[in-house]
Amino acid sequence: MRAVAFTAFGAAPEVTELPVPEPAPGEVLVQVRASSVNGFDLGVLGGFLKGVYEYEFPVVIGKDFAGVVAAVGEGVNEMAVGDEVFGVVMRPTLGQGGFAEYVAVPQGYGIARLPDGLDHARAGVLGLAGTAALNALDAVAPEAGESVLISGATGGVGALAIQLAASRGATVIATARPGAETEFVTGLGAAHAVDHADLAAGVRAVAPGGVHAALHLAGDGAAVADLLANGGRFASTVHFTPENAGERDLKATTVMADPNPATLALLAAEVVQGRLRVPVARVYPLEEAQRAIADFTGGTLGKLAVSI
Repeated sequence: MRAVAFTAFGAAPEVTELPVPEPAPGEVLVQVRASSVNGFDLGVLGGFLKGVYEYEFPVVIGKDFAGVVAAVGEGVNEMAVGDEVFGVVMRPTLGQGGFAEYVAVPQGYGIARLPDGLDHARAGVLGLAGTAALNALDAVAPEAGESVLISGATGGVGALAIQLAASRGATVIATARPGAETEFVTGLGAAHAVDHADLAAGVRAVAPGGVHAALHLAGDGAAVADLLANGGRFASTVHFTPENAGERDLKATTVMADPNPATLALLAAEVVQGRLRVPVARVYPLEEAQRAIADFTGGTLGKLAVSI
């Protein structure tokens, strides 16, 4: 099968031929149709996850997947060959990934059936970003009328978080440069756009007493936390915790995305029912996956998809 993999720490990912994986007991083999680039992929490539995961070289890039079940392992009773599925590759080691024609994944975690009305292209970018956005938002639990600052609002997680927060009636303040970025976030439901180059002034102009909640998806975590009102809620997907959280009675949460089947199914239903738009900025063929990764590092408006 074709796959995008790297063979050693420091090596560049390349399109290569690898054997088709065999599904182990409790696993399903998915013929992948679409995936996407996530920040996690940069961590894998950079070797930053040494000691957290075992690297089984060659390591295939890609956490997201959408496709069709091609085979099932022993004991699989929740999925069948021909099922349309999507999700997040949740394996105990780094080796298999979504940037491949096939990937074997557990049947009970990180996977859900694809509902009618959700195509592979959008499903292939939804799993990890959507889960992270929903988990982060649930951690700060905004109520209608409360203000929520989203730092890192123009990326895939941020673009989905804006919509999820706005749908709960929150007043969303999103980081965005003037111009295309501002149009992007306000088009998704942000009430205000603030330039991260002058974050404090921008936020204080619309929330003089501080915001009720903040999602730290990118940027200076301390600067974001400083803009919370005392007693506010803070969630970070990049594992930042404010040093003065106790002094200011902040509720701080570090978020690790939990793509359980119920969460994935909820996100898919939101898309199908028209309440959540999946912003795909560009689709790259598998052969251009390296270009997709490079473009991702330069910043995006939404998600970069990879077509298998």
